[in-house]
Amino acid sequence: MLSFANDYSEGAHERILKRLSETNREQLTGYGEDHYCESAGKKICQTCGCPEGQVYFLVGGTQTNAIVIGSLLKRYEGVISAVTGHVNAHEAGAIEYTGHKVLPLPEYQGKMRADDLENYLRKFYEDESHEHMVFPGMVYISHPTEYGTLYSRKELEEICGICRKYEMPLYLDGARLGYGLMSRQTDVTLQDIARYCDVFYIGGTKVGALCGEAVVFPAGNAPKYFMTMVKQQGGMLAKGRLLGIQFDELFTDDLYLQLGRQGIETAERMKEIFRELDYKFYLESPTNQQFLLLEDSEAEALRKKVNFSFWEKPDANHTAVRFATSWATTGEMLEKLGDILRNIKNDKK
Repeated sequence: MLSFANDYSEGAHERILKRLSETNREQLTGYGEDHYCESAGKKICQTCGCPEGQVYFLVGGTQTNAIVIGSLLKRYEGVISAVTGHVNAHEAGAIEYTGHKVLPLPEYQGKMRADDLENYLRKFYEDESHEHMVFPGMVYISHPTEYGTLYSRKELEEICGICRKYEMPLYLDGARLGYGLMSRQTDVTLQDIARYCDVFYIGGTKVGALCGEAVVFPAGNAPKYFMTMVKQQGGMLAKGRLLGIQFDELFTDDLYLQLGRQGIETAERMKEIFRELDYKFYLESPTNQQFLLLEDSEAEALRKKVNFSFWEKPDANHTAVRFATSWATTGEMLEKLGDILRNIKNDKK
C-alpha cells in the first residue's frame, strides 16, 4: 500500500548504509567516544557556526526531549510549550514522567507567540503566591512545529530575548529540522538557531538516518555530567558508533540538506496535486507535512489505498488528516497518489 503516514517509513539513505557496512568490522570504543562521533560533532559545530559547541548523540526524539528537559530543569520547575507542542500533545507524558510539568500556552498554527510567553511570565511573577506553583524553568519550541509551520528569524529572536530576560534556556526540537531549513519560505539557518537557542537537536531519524538525534549545546553549556544523565535515562547506545557514523555521513557534502530539499520538493508537488483536484487544506504548511480537510466519506475511501495520519475531527462530517513526504519520496509515488485521488473524485461524481 502507498504510504504517506510519516517521514520515517523507510530505513536509511544508501550512503549511510554503505558507510555502516564499510566500517562494520572496525573495533571501536563504545558509548559515543569513537572517532566517528568526534568527527561528526566537529562537522556539526562547524556547520552551525559554534566552534565551542558540544554535541551528543542520542537514540530518538522522545528520549532526547525527556533527557534534555529533565537534565536542565530544577526539581521545582516545568517547561513552557505551545499547547500543540510535541512534548505536550504527543509524547505520552514522557516529560511528566521525569517529574516535570509541561506548562501549555496558546498556539497559533502550532507556534508559540512571544507576547503570550511574556504575558505568562509576567503574570506568574506578579502572583504573590507563585512560590506555591510550578516555576517556569525553560521554553520548548519545535521547528518545524507539529503543524509543519516555521518560526521566522524575528520570532526566534523575540522568544530568545524573553528567555534571556527571565534567565531561562530556550530549547528547540529539530526532529524535522532538515525540512525546515530547506523550506522556500524560511529565513532561519542553522547558524541562527545556534545563536538564539541554548540547546537544540538535529533530527536524523526523520531525515535519512536509521535512528538518532544530535543534541547541540552551542556555547559549550551542557550541564555537568550530561552523559551520565543520558545513560541513566536510557538514551545512550553502547555501540555509539552507529549514531556517529550516520551523522558524520549526513554532514559530509551537505547530504543532510540535500535530503531535506528532497522532502520539500516532493511536498510542493504533492500540494500541486491536491490543488489541481480541489482538495481543501486544513492549514498552509511550508514543509513536508501537508494537512487536508476531507469529508469523512473521502477519508474512508482513501484509507483503503493510501496510508496517512489522522489528525483531528474539526466537526461531525470532516476529518483533518496529514500526508508526509520525506527524503525517500519519489515522483512515481506522487503519480500513483494523484491517480488514486482522481479515481476517488470521479467515483464521487
